Amino acid sequence: MFRHVIAPVRSYTKAANEVVRHRGLNSDAKLLLLYVQGLPESEADKPLGEHADALGLRPREYQRAKKALTAGGFLYEWKVQRRDGRWSTHQVLSNVTLTREEASAVRNGAPVRKAGDPEEPGGAKPTAGSARPRAAGSHPPVEEDCGKTSSHPPTEEPVAEEPVAEEPATEPPAAEASAPEVATAERLLLSLRHQSRDLLLGVREARGLAEMAAEWLRRGVSVGELRHALTSHLPGDGVRSAVGFLRHRLTEKLPQRPPEAGDSPVAGGIVICEGPGREHTFRQVGDETRCGSCRRERARTRAESEPGGGAVAWRDHFDKVARGVIT
Repeated sequence: MFRHVIAPVRSYTKAANEVVRHRGLNSDAKLLLLYVQGLPESEADKPLGEHADALGLRPREYQRAKKALTAGGFLYEWKVQRRDGRWSTHQVLSNVTLTREEASAVRNGAPVRKAGDPEEPGGAKPTAGSARPRAAGSHPPVEEDCGKTSSHPPTEEPVAEEPVAEEPATEPPAAEASAPEVATAERLLLSLRHQSRDLLLGVREARGLAEMAAEWLRRGVSVGELRHALTSHLPGDGVRSAVGFLRHRLTEKLPQRPPEAGDSPVAGGIVICEGPGREHTFRQVGDETRCGSCRRERARTRAESEPGGGAVAWRDHFDKVARGVIT
């Protein structure tokens, strides 16, 4: 395939590759997002539905696009009751994915900084004293080195630098090395944002929780079970802090450690049963010498041999009760 692309110089809107290549957004959702992104500030206060009408989207097409934008973390809405008792809807539409906390900050007018953005310059205090004009001619001119190299070699011999002893590279201990469970847990924590936008974690945040999540995997919990434990039954009003919420669940819902081989209740191995019949074996639990079937048969035989034991007909039982023999 050959491409012919001419970059426009005016009347254009920059589209992020994250939006253009997003598989969760259909064409109507992408077109609506780019349309709103290129609007002037004077038309930014209109509802999203009016912009959809301006694009010619039908109500059903607009609802599908709105649902896709909400699921992708580009659109957030709040229902607010005004002083006159009426309800209004506040909408925040962004060309980058936001969490509910970040969208609330945008709604309240606070700036939102994403990972990788340059830091804002700090408010440095000015130098003490008042500003004065620069004095000219108070110093003699100094020849500036414009980067030209001299053809004459230096007259002084260069001083030999003492060799610096290099410290031997120390390998990280085994405890600090990235275990397979830790790497799997970190990938799982970073993928939780696909399950819920409120569980979006940064790389450092996921790395800080990876060891706690890896402990679940060491205790026999599968990746699917761990994902279900972290993403099921989320709060209805949203998650305020994804790091705090996941740390609480990883700590409070930590399962018990499975019993080791030495903690097994089986005390013995396979032994020969001392009961009657053909020779057979069973697994010994305590200090018993007969299998379960032989022990039950022996107990039944003893019960029948004792006085009053064995099967009793119901007529004989009622006759004894009537004569007062038994109560």
